[in-house]
Amino acid sequence: MTVETREEDAIRGVVERLASAYEKTRTPEQVEAAVATAHAAFSERPVRDFVPVLVERKARALLNEASG
Repeated sequence: MTVETREEDAIRGVVERLASAYEKTRTPEQVEAAVATAHAAFSERPVRDFVPVLVERKARALLNEASG
């Protein structure tokens, strides 16, 4: 499995976790948009190992910011 495939799988997992966590306050499309925005912020980073964790944190912050 390539690094890109592992990262894509991990990002899908982030979307699923956040969609479940925010199901009462956010649409799946809003969650996907937050994850896409967060993921784009790390597109030029050479080390990819921690990108999914960082994406999840940033997406949560974006989703919380939008609600509060």
